[in-house]
Amino acid sequence: MISRADADSANTETKDSSDKPFVDANDIPAFDPTTALGEPGSFPYTRGVHRTMYQQRLWTMRQFAGFGSATDTNKRFKYLLAQGTSGLSTAFDLPTLMGRDGDDPLSLGEVGRCGVAISSLADMRRLFDGIKLDQVSTSMTINAPAAILLAFYIAVAEEQGVSPDKLRGTLQNDILKEFHAQNEYVFPPQPSVDLVTDTIEYCTKHMPQWNTVSVSGYHIREAGASAAEELAFTLADGMAYVEESIKRGLDVDEFAPRLSFFFDCHNDFFEEIAKLRAARRIWAHVMRDRFGAKSERSWILRMHCQTAGVTLTEQQPMNNVVRVAFQALAGVLGGTNSLHTNSMDETFALPTQEAAKLALRTQQIIAHESNVTQTVDPLGGSYFIEKLTNEIEAKAQAIFDQIDAMGGVLSAIDRGYFRRAIAESAHKQQKQLDAGETKIVGVTDFKEDQASGIDILRITQESEDEQVARLKKLKKDRDAKRHTVALTKLKDDAKTGANVMPALIDASKADATVGEMMETMKSVFGAYSGGPEW
Repeated sequence: MISRADADSANTETKDSSDKPFVDANDIPAFDPTTALGEPGSFPYTRGVHRTMYQQRLWTMRQFAGFGSATDTNKRFKYLLAQGTSGLSTAFDLPTLMGRDGDDPLSLGEVGRCGVAISSLADMRRLFDGIKLDQVSTSMTINAPAAILLAFYIAVAEEQGVSPDKLRGTLQNDILKEFHAQNEYVFPPQPSVDLVTDTIEYCTKHMPQWNTVSVSGYHIREAGASAAEELAFTLADGMAYVEESIKRGLDVDEFAPRLSFFFDCHNDFFEEIAKLRAARRIWAHVMRDRFGAKSERSWILRMHCQTAGVTLTEQQPMNNVVRVAFQALAGVLGGTNSLHTNSMDETFALPTQEAAKLALRTQQIIAHESNVTQTVDPLGGSYFIEKLTNEIEAKAQAIFDQIDAMGGVLSAIDRGYFRRAIAESAHKQQKQLDAGETKIVGVTDFKEDQASGIDILRITQESEDEQVARLKKLKKDRDAKRHTVALTKLKDDAKTGANVMPALIDASKADATVGEMMETMKSVFGAYSGGPEW
């Protein structure tokens, strides 16, 4: 159990005690731009992972989409592609995220409500109907059942005549952050990480263009962590996956280039830019100096960013358009490789088609009208930015030292460290809000009485009923013998410690469902009911 003193020392956010209203060279003593910055595209990548960054190729513009049935979301995918989206980003409903089928009694009322309902290979087939998987990059926000959804995707691609080595995309697949913040875990920590390592091993051998894990700080920040905690906890989780993969016998330079990261772009404009720059610098040194990676591709931290959903307000929702624009600009100036902009109506429901289009247009206006893409890292060398970057790096390093002293990430989870630290930071932020130290336009200040008056997306009960009916029919009509054999093989592989990805692909083709495969593995791995009380 982590003590209050530990939690207090982990909360490293402090204010500059200087009364000077500006920053100059005296505030970054011994700063050597040659070693701390280098050039864009060169170690330690503070200034960006490519020499020309957005001058020759813009960041990938993704819009999170998923609601109702696979057919509903397929229509939204095609709409977004027609509007200029350059990558698909899939949101799954709560039953799918928790590894349950749509006809599970605990799923009813939630099917298709906060994302698309996917219970079987047939659902995945409908989701990507008419979309050639060798011509699009697909991101899937899925964690505990991530290996199963990846198996579905591989099977659909094979049906299209696309081999796994041609597939491009990202699997979120970061189970560690679930134990810190989001709570969508199923198995205990160690077997959960083993399952992640199975996907890393499989994709390293068969899917060289696939990002095997998107190590996610976004959910950590949304739960109340500070910027430094978001950065440190995320990179610590990434280090844990590297360590586990090396233990599996994988060469670091074979799998590390396909790890990616996912950060929040919050309200503090310059702090967010500094955080992204510090993330690249820290990771480059960790991979080269701690893990002995020889390939420059292993040193590079590639990132996706999303604007901060937690900052959006129900009051005066049009203000959210402005918030999102500044947060997105911070991501771009910080050198993100991929970006999602939240829609103004997401405090009410899943985005409407028009709101999603406006969020995409926000990125396109930044890209094509602001001219911020004309030079690489335009804020590099700013006294203020470099001071912030150094400070957030130092704060993150202090947190790494604490985690290492506890025996690593899994041990820190057992001690309740991450949850405690996030709760302390969230409490501090709420106190500042209650005291009037933090202002929210339209909520704490500049308030109005009238309701929002905007249209929202509503998921009908008919959508859930149709999904449940389809699933029951599939279970009735499938080849029972093939289904049983496939699940038996999955259980045997889980028991022996074999990589379960081949068995999951075979079970998918035998029409085993998400819930059935999860229950099969749960019978071997067990279930996790939560960590220690603080």
